[in-house]
Amino acid sequence: MAVSTEILINVAPRESRAALLENGVVQEIHVERTSKRGLVSNLYKGRVSRVLPGMQAAFVEIGLERTAFLHAADIARRDADDTLANAVAAGLPPVEDIRRLVNPGDDILVQVIKDPMGTKGARLTTFIALPSRYLVFMPRGHAISVSARIEDDAERMRLKSALAALVDARTTGGYIVRTAAQGASAESLSDDMAYLARLWEHVRTRATETETGSVVHEDLPLSLRMLRDELARGVTRVLVDSPREHAAMLAFAAAFVPAAAPIIELYGGPRPIFDLHGIEEEVTRALDRKVPLKSGGHLVFDQTESMTTIDVNTGAYVGHRNLEETIFRTNLEAAVTIARQLRLRNLGGIIIIDFIDMRDEPHRRAVLAALERALSGDRAQTHIVSLSPLGLVEMTRKRTRESLEHLLCEPCRSCEGRGFVRTPETVCNEIFREIVRQSRQFASRELLILAHQDVVDRLLDEESATLAELEAQVGRPIRLQVETLYGVDQYDVVLV
Repeated sequence: MAVSTEILINVAPRESRAALLENGVVQEIHVERTSKRGLVSNLYKGRVSRVLPGMQAAFVEIGLERTAFLHAADIARRDADDTLANAVAAGLPPVEDIRRLVNPGDDILVQVIKDPMGTKGARLTTFIALPSRYLVFMPRGHAISVSARIEDDAERMRLKSALAALVDARTTGGYIVRTAAQGASAESLSDDMAYLARLWEHVRTRATETETGSVVHEDLPLSLRMLRDELARGVTRVLVDSPREHAAMLAFAAAFVPAAAPIIELYGGPRPIFDLHGIEEEVTRALDRKVPLKSGGHLVFDQTESMTTIDVNTGAYVGHRNLEETIFRTNLEAAVTIARQLRLRNLGGIIIIDFIDMRDEPHRRAVLAALERALSGDRAQTHIVSLSPLGLVEMTRKRTRESLEHLLCEPCRSCEGRGFVRTPETVCNEIFREIVRQSRQFASRELLILAHQDVVDRLLDEESATLAELEAQVGRPIRLQVETLYGVDQYDVVLV
């Protein structure tokens, strides 16, 4: 069945959001905020602050809150005409001793390949890549290659030959032909090459004029990136709810994708564009741990610092034949749902999936094949490892930006991200110990306990006898006061 793809763009004063829909179902959500724009593909003029030989890495100041990370393998060799990375030694492979490649105090042109995540700074490279509609230009490259997503051998040869004919001896750098170039004419490729040449010259000039720790070149805003990156998927309609953004998208399309201009429409309906298509509900559900399956089973997502775990459960689904068939059907549905949720939540890194145990080897292979098929439309690189001896599926998904949860949420201030709080009974016992400790060290007329309503209720009910005994033991009255702003496991023992 042919896939109908749509892009919806919602623009607010401080935030832009884009949704990618396939056959009316949301597959991806992209969020860009004025206060925190994604940094991937941005170019900076940085200064090396520290070099760590043991890690074969350097930390680079690029004007962000945290220093960025540059590994030796991501440092290009110095070219004869390179005036931008003035510390890279000639003739050395990228993984040579990093002290021979960069030194503290060196100024260097770098590109962000991973956004800052959690406590980690941005990941950098000196292998600059500048994308256009059909091409990616690599100033330090030397070859012409074609995207692996273009599977037709004849088309791959045509594009490579067309581009090779446009490259002359004076041309420096290499090119990657993007998926969007499928069917593109030689004239279109030539226009892109000219654009990229002008852009690279602009970058070189800015790099010499810009102060260290400043942006040299920023990537396109979200709405234009969606046009550049997603139209190759056969998008049938682009809806945007901002007249200003609509005009900018039409201008971009006229310059780079003239055929796409008719499908870019301005939405002016009374209902918010994301409400109309049920996307707000999808965003809310994408932040939940539990994801229901149509069969009655459910998935549980747990995102940690080191990995994401996904547990598959049959729930209320009992099937119609036998237990093995029930488990197989649930796992098949889960495989498709997991692939969609990985894209929707933008989960990356190491991912462990705990499918329900299956005895039949053909069933196990069928579930893995279903997962691979469902992930085939994911633009992020994925790698699936076969079932482990414990029955777990291990996989990785390339992570270049924050997940939806990390972007829209913050750790709970009550539990500090642990996902649990101490029970009122545990807190009462802690209070009793604190009362004894304070009464032995300090003199006072009475003791005032400040705590959550649930804790005070327990002290007045189940723990009332213990509280009375403790009052007699310390020889002074104990008074209780509810603090509405306290969490369950927060309390204070005050000497009055």
